[in-house]
Amino acid sequence: MADRIDKQRRSRNMSLIRSKDTKPEIMVRKLLHRKGARFRLSNHSLPGSPDIVLPGRQLAIFVHGCFWHRHEGCRRTTTPASNKEFWLQKFSDNLRRDAEAIAKLQGMGWNVVVIWECETMKPRVLESTVDELLDRYPLTQAAGNIPAGR
Repeated sequence: MADRIDKQRRSRNMSLIRSKDTKPEIMVRKLLHRKGARFRLSNHSLPGSPDIVLPGRQLAIFVHGCFWHRHEGCRRTTTPASNKEFWLQKFSDNLRRDAEAIAKLQGMGWNVVVIWECETMKPRVLESTVDELLDRYPLTQAAGNIPAGR
């Protein structure tokens, strides 16, 4: 099936997709901050560059888009009809990289959590998820001097 829009417009649309500071990511950060949790952003020294890192809790959070990271059972997890082989390979590569990053982080002693884009659209669900994370991963005693991230 052919694409409904021309190559130039498709390229422009794809270039506008943000990889950081997305709306779902900002929603999670605001909620964490409001709950008193302090964090760092996009730590490139860690495998997979987690979107949010709470060093005092040894917690790495990925805020994944349902489309790009294939949230199983989510209505946003669609596959474009055109150039299907490309997309299937792209999604497969994303999932492989995600699994590798999570395994490496866990091997380094990090707790890893994925918050899905669709979860951020339900404020009560997101708040419940964040509350549960903060309860499950309390501050360590050595975490007293960790500065807040922005």
